[in-house]
Amino acid sequence: MGSKRKTKERHIKAKKKKRNMRRFFLSIMILVAVGFLVFFFVSLFDQIYPPTTGESVATKKKEKQKVQLYFSDSNERFLVAEKRYIPREKKIADQAGELVKALIEGPHTDLVRTLPEGVEIKDITVKNETAYVNFSKNLRSLHPGGSASELMTIYSLTNTLVANVKGIRKVLILVEGKDLKTIKGHIDTRYPFSMNRELIVKSRI
Repeated sequence: MGSKRKTKERHIKAKKKKRNMRRFFLSIMILVAVGFLVFFFVSLFDQIYPPTTGESVATKKKEKQKVQLYFSDSNERFLVAEKRYIPREKKIADQAGELVKALIEGPHTDLVRTLPEGVEIKDITVKNETAYVNFSKNLRSLHPGGSASELMTIYSLTNTLVANVKGIRKVLILVEGKDLKTIKGHIDTRYPFSMNRELIVKSRI
């Protein structure tokens, strides 16, 4: 009689143990399923409504603005305006930087570049309506030289910045943060330049 009761108790304990194990595994499965669903819906939400901060803002395309870049004609006698769209910047110095980058890139037409390919902008600052454009030292070594070529470089840069950026009226060229006496020995560049409209001819484009 006692042995039957013990056997019955063992069966009851075994059933309870199995039942508890089932509940445990069921709980684990439910947690895994819930976690998967949460992850799925969060991922789906991020795809439908991407975040508007951080990297997504940085990779957002900037608003463009129409500008006029002044390049030389084939005879290096006059400057001709070429229309271009460049990123719009809030700060004056940053906007000036975009313009100078576009000049270094060169014309998209049959006009002649005025800044040597390969020259770099170190930085640009604007004080008292004067833009201080600081180039790398290879501005001099890469420049072709000649009075006409130097004149086109100076006023291509000056006219482009003054014509397109409110708050800039004069331009001073620097090299590695220092005053530049002359680009190649023909024109004195120690002082700021103002816009020269007499060098501009109407674009045929």
